Amino acid sequence: MGELYALDFDGVICDSCGESSVSAVKAAKVRWPGLFDGVDSVTEDWIIDQMHTVRPVVETGYENLLLVRLLLESRTPSIRKSSVSEGLTVEVILEKWSKLKPIIMEEWGENRDALIDLFGKVRDEWLEQDFAGWIGANRIYPGVSDALKFASSRVYIVTTKQSRFADALLRELAGVTIPPERIFGLGTGPKVEVLKQLQKKPEHQGLTLHFVEDRLATLKNVIKEPELDHWNLYLGNWGYNTQQEREEAAAIPRIHVLELSDFSKKLK
Repeated sequence: MGELYALDFDGVICDSCGESSVSAVKAAKVRWPGLFDGVDSVTEDWIIDQMHTVRPVVETGYENLLLVRLLLESRTPSIRKSSVSEGLTVEVILEKWSKLKPIIMEEWGENRDALIDLFGKVRDEWLEQDFAGWIGANRIYPGVSDALKFASSRVYIVTTKQSRFADALLRELAGVTIPPERIFGLGTGPKVEVLKQLQKKPEHQGLTLHFVEDRLATLKNVIKEPELDHWNLYLGNWGYNTQQEREEAAAIPRIHVLELSDFSKKLK
């Protein structure tokens, strides 16, 4: 009958870690000028480098801002403002982010929606002022552009990224235009709810359903929903996940751990 692929964006189609890390530093300078104005380029480079390691914990873009500040505090005792930053390592962040995040949000008096708005605004400004630089800080994973262009399957994007950024990157870097009604971005609801919507559409009845994601926690959320039992689930092992998460996924019968080359073949 045919195939339907629901694809996560960051960590499945696009390696955006360079862009999101630089955007987070730019946004942190706006949000916390007193802390970030004196940061030298060596420290900034160190933060961006560390962000590549801790990127697997990020579910929604604004969390990059929190991580950037937390890394700065862990490195600079003189500006320490949170109870968790002393002696903090990237290993601890990878292991305990879900516990650390609410603590620092409260201690710093931050608001999720305000940080989301700021992160989007900083990205928009970078995009307007230096479009080529913003685009160039991202990359599409090898083989994925062609796979999307020639896909015989019905493809949807299901992401926590704001839709306008996913759309710009698909057009500019992948040379692909996906109709706006097929891009479910930030604000369209939890991914499990989007998958429920997709499977209920009359035109999707009889299609084989596939969901490709790089966050193990998201796939586990899908497994918890009996209504979504018909979805084939894949963890992209080229995305933002750890060796430990890949091993855990391999032990879960519902989840297939997928190689990038196999993903591109499947889409075609």
